[in-house]
Amino acid sequence: MPLGVTSFEISLFIHITAAIIGLGVTFAEGLTYPVAMRLNPRFLPFKHRLQLAINVLLALPALVVVLATGLYQVDELGYELGDFWLSGSLAIVLILALMLLAYFIPEDRRLQAMVERDIEASGSGEVALSDRYVRRVRLEAALGTVADLLVIAAVYLMVTKPGL
Repeated sequence: MPLGVTSFEISLFIHITAAIIGLGVTFAEGLTYPVAMRLNPRFLPFKHRLQLAINVLLALPALVVVLATGLYQVDELGYELGDFWLSGSLAIVLILALMLLAYFIPEDRRLQAMVERDIEASGSGEVALSDRYVRRVRLEAALGTVADLLVIAAVYLMVTKPGL
């Protein structure tokens, strides 16, 4: 019995699924710091390991899949890459990939090492986080919000296709 779906529909399914799995989970990253702090600051290294795993194993591969399937769909439907909604979405995907590769992934490695040193220096007493660590975590959170807003903007462009 034939599937009754086209290769375009399969591509669209994969595209949307990759976006949901790989990018949707990144919205939860903003919760990891306050949750770890409420439980015990000694959980902060886990927070950074978790974000690193999310970004390396889910978000980055999802962007590759979203880009590949998106380009296939553009070709199949005969859209022009110069259309605002398409060029804007493509720019967002590339910006997000650059943010992951150039900032979020290496920064979580650095922050994990920093907080591990802070925890070790605190001994068995209350954890004293360095001002430098706290500033950098706040910056990472702010840039995470920017990345989340970019994802939302891309969804808006893809759904509404302004100018089409």
